[in-house]
Amino acid sequence: MCIMLIKPRYEPIELKLLRFLNMRMNLSPKEAGYLLNLEKGLEGESVFDKWLEGLSNSWLIMNDLLLEANNSTFQIDSIVISPDTIYLFEIKNYEGDFYIKDDKWFTISGKEIKNPLLQLKRAESLFRRLLQDLRFSFSIEGYVVFVNPNFFVYQAPLNLPFIFPNQIQRFIKNINLRSPKQTTKTTRFVEILSSVLLKENPYNNLPQYTYEQLQKGITCSRCYAFVTRINRDNLLCKKCRKTEKIESAVLQSIEEYQLLFPDKMITTNSIYEWCSIFESKKTIRRILRKHFLLMKHGQSAYFESPQDKGDI
Repeated sequence: MCIMLIKPRYEPIELKLLRFLNMRMNLSPKEAGYLLNLEKGLEGESVFDKWLEGLSNSWLIMNDLLLEANNSTFQIDSIVISPDTIYLFEIKNYEGDFYIKDDKWFTISGKEIKNPLLQLKRAESLFRRLLQDLRFSFSIEGYVVFVNPNFFVYQAPLNLPFIFPNQIQRFIKNINLRSPKQTTKTTRFVEILSSVLLKENPYNNLPQYTYEQLQKGITCSRCYAFVTRINRDNLLCKKCRKTEKIESAVLQSIEEYQLLFPDKMITTNSIYEWCSIFESKKTIRRILRKHFLLMKHGQSAYFESPQDKGDI
């Protein structure tokens, strides 16, 4: 395999935060539905990423692009770049039966959903405008990719730029025949496009929450349920039966604390209270001293990650 993954796909911080909040507070039905959509979206994108691993001959791939053109922000799930053509993909993990009527999409029960073709066309149009602004010329081919094998849509016109689950392998095989040889143009394009990517604020769509209202404890790294201590060195999740070393579980809880409360200092007392599973602060203090830098400020002390000080 010779593909070049220029921008990998990472688990969105927004998704991590919502998972944490889902265990520590009661999400509204709307918030819980949004979390489920994020989970299914990432699952579908990961399926498509596996298919793209079948590409060869130095294709360039960039995932999860947040961009701006014509004073509008837009998002692209994946692009595959060759010297003359950029393939733009809107990935959908729809499950179940759907139908199209008057260019509108409905579930089989009659609930209207967003038209994925309109989403693709908007991203495609804004991406073309961005290319003009950046003074690059490429042919653009946009597709909506349906990755779930349990998906079916009735009354879909034949000429739509859709790739259905049983067509993905054939599509990858067909574009592989083009064997692109990357040039200085594509290298320069990737550099410039990377420089104009926007950073998403993961807190925009989160519910309001405070430290006091969140349930304290250590959550399982697999299913996010709360864990209990079973011996000197290990914790157990009673929901999925996963065992985990105390040190790694505490470090995960510290990361969770930092994400949920980026403005709060890391102290022995704060992490001891957040984990809420130890009889003394000795274990917390040992782990913090091992993995973090102790900072003094007058009479008080707190910890910082070595990365924050540029030591790693």
